[in-house]
Amino acid sequence: MEKDTLAIRTQLERTQYLEHSTPLFLTSSFVFEDSEDMRSSFTEEKVRNIYSRFSNPNVSEFVDKIALLEEAEDGVAFATGMAAIYNTLVSFLNAGDHVVSASSIFGSTHTLFTKYLPKWNITTTYFDINAPETIAEKIKENTKILFVETPTNPGVDVIDIRYLAQIANQYNLLLIIDNTFATPFIQNPIPLGAHLVIHSATKLIDGQGRVLGGVTVGASELIREIYLFSRNTGPTLAPFNAWILSKSLETLSLRVEKQSNNALLIAQFLEKNKNVLQVKYPFLPSHPQYNIAKSQMQFGGNVIAFELKGGKEAGKKFIDTVEMFSISANLGDTRTIVTHPATSTHSKLNATELKDANLSEGLIRISIGLENIKDIINVLQKHL
Repeated sequence: MEKDTLAIRTQLERTQYLEHSTPLFLTSSFVFEDSEDMRSSFTEEKVRNIYSRFSNPNVSEFVDKIALLEEAEDGVAFATGMAAIYNTLVSFLNAGDHVVSASSIFGSTHTLFTKYLPKWNITTTYFDINAPETIAEKIKENTKILFVETPTNPGVDVIDIRYLAQIANQYNLLLIIDNTFATPFIQNPIPLGAHLVIHSATKLIDGQGRVLGGVTVGASELIREIYLFSRNTGPTLAPFNAWILSKSLETLSLRVEKQSNNALLIAQFLEKNKNVLQVKYPFLPSHPQYNIAKSQMQFGGNVIAFELKGGKEAGKKFIDTVEMFSISANLGDTRTIVTHPATSTHSKLNATELKDANLSEGLIRISIGLENIKDIINVLQKHL
């Protein structure tokens, strides 16, 4: 079956009530027939639900769908995207280990690398995503993980996943890709050589700003390690959120195609506007990694990064006066959202770190929604 069909038709086996849509399993735990059933379940001689911190039918359905869409063997879901990132990293890192990461990453991921992992003597070296040829020189004997977002948040930079896979295999590193901006319908890093793929399901996968969630998928033996760690630390995705996200996947292909088409038109409009200094969008020919984006992405996604002439003050004025658009730190919504990353999602970065992340103080991130394209352009024409 095609992926858009799988997203709709992958579901749990029906219960005795023969429901058409998967019901909610709002239960903290599950009962056993007798002591032997309980014993064999806890020793994993049986595969069954025990406790919703371990597994839950709604969560399993959501994970199964993402794994199928990403062409992965298995997966594990989390309460948030950051929980997915933290638990995935820590499952494979020990004191004294080293990570190589692109400097262009989400602000909270950056804080994790620079503030919290060093508490356990885990260090990170950043490389410029626009200079992938420098990655090899950053690798040390104790390097364990190569971590990248592509496209990046918020600058929508792109890097060649096949090239990263070659490096990871050469140096025996675990290649982890944050695929949040792309979703499984735009890009599949695992067939390109990635070992693990992470999503903040809060973004495009939900797509309507309702619930939080995260998920990591990959080879079964890797997912097993992450599952065992998270089972004991408890960053569990709630059954209700999993049910919402599973239903959201049924319309994801339609939403990302429409939002991507809208975003390309908006990016082309912005590029022609006299008050715009720079526009970055993966499917614009002017994007530095345009050819790479076209080779590994089905669409350009729904996020555009642009900078107005006048820098930070012009950006702030635009956000303060713009109509209709939502001012929010979220993205991937049905509603168009504008964000000033330097004072919000990346506000913990100092001036040097912002520069290293290719993030100017005047950069605006716009997440294009499903409103009529004419209305989006009318708003931009009025306020640029």
